[in-house]
Amino acid sequence: MNSKMLVLGASLALMTGSAFAGSSTGTSALDDPAKMSPFFTDAGMKTMKSEADAKAAWTAMSADDRAAIMKECADEAVAKSHADFCKMAMQMGK
Repeated sequence: MNSKMLVLGASLALMTGSAFAGSSTGTSALDDPAKMSPFFTDAGMKTMKSEADAKAAWTAMSADDRAAIMKECADEAVAKSHADFCKMAMQMGK
């Protein structure tokens, strides 16, 4: 009986740990400072860099990151809360 409980406990711990690991990065790539800070002049990510600097940052991103951003900006709610950035991303992502 104890071995069954141990296996069950270990299984639950692994499933819970993986669920927490997946959610620890936040809900949006647009809220990830590591990905987004190259596009902004300030730490609060309120003021966008120049068009040339933004284009350079966009080009430096991986194709997967650019695709994730385009997908998120296609969502109306996300695009509304990140309006300036999403407008720029949609122009560069064409």
